[in-house]
Amino acid sequence: MYYSKKLKKFNNIRHCFFSKKGGFSKGIYKSLNCGRGSKDDKKNIKKNLRYVANKFQVKDSKLILMHQTHSNKVIEVTKGNYKKKIKSDAIITKMKGVALGVATADCVPIIIYDCKNNIIACIHAGWKGAISGIIENTIKKIKKINFNNRIFASIGPCIGKKSYEVDNIFYKKFIAKSSNNKIFFTNKNKTKKFFNLRKYVADRLLKLNVRVDHVNYDTYSEKDNFFSFRRSKKLHENDYGRCLSVISLI
Repeated sequence: MYYSKKLKKFNNIRHCFFSKKGGFSKGIYKSLNCGRGSKDDKKNIKKNLRYVANKFQVKDSKLILMHQTHSNKVIEVTKGNYKKKIKSDAIITKMKGVALGVATADCVPIIIYDCKNNIIACIHAGWKGAISGIIENTIKKIKKINFNNRIFASIGPCIGKKSYEVDNIFYKKFIAKSSNNKIFFTNKNKTKKFFNLRKYVADRLLKLNVRVDHVNYDTYSEKDNFFSFRRSKKLHENDYGRCLSVISLI
């Protein structure tokens, strides 16, 4: 379990970036696999999610997760929709008594708190969501609720720069968006580059005047602590677990 130093200072929220430890799953999902989209035993996933809900002192039904699709879609969670299936890659709320969660396995989990307006949010930022505006859309939606903000964001464990090898086609997608994106890449050889997803995401938040801190761990290289999509592919495993990052208003 990992925490943001900045978010820790606020008494009216709870938050946590969970590792893969402390759960009930077995095999490649050992042990706190919270990926409802994984092929893990559904009973074990349920137990794992109950463990997380208990840590946040909310009912199982009030641990709100998204059906994530690498989109730029943001949904506000309200009393009217929290029981429905939420298809988005970011959720925000002013509701107390619920916990918002984002599941990741290399992508960037971002948890957000607007301390002036008591608004919380979490974002699933893979490269597709990040390049298509998931971060900007989330901050815009928070500011739509109330424009006078003081927003903090903590960027959680995700794939590290030295582990994120990409090809020139990937690189060109980012350069087509802006030539300034060159700063997020370093050369490995003629055909491969390394991509700094964490820095890319952080810079987008900073441009929006969000106060940012990092819980800086590499999900790919720290195999004892985190699930990793890329690592599972390299090991030829047929699936992978997901870690959960959660925030709630007390």
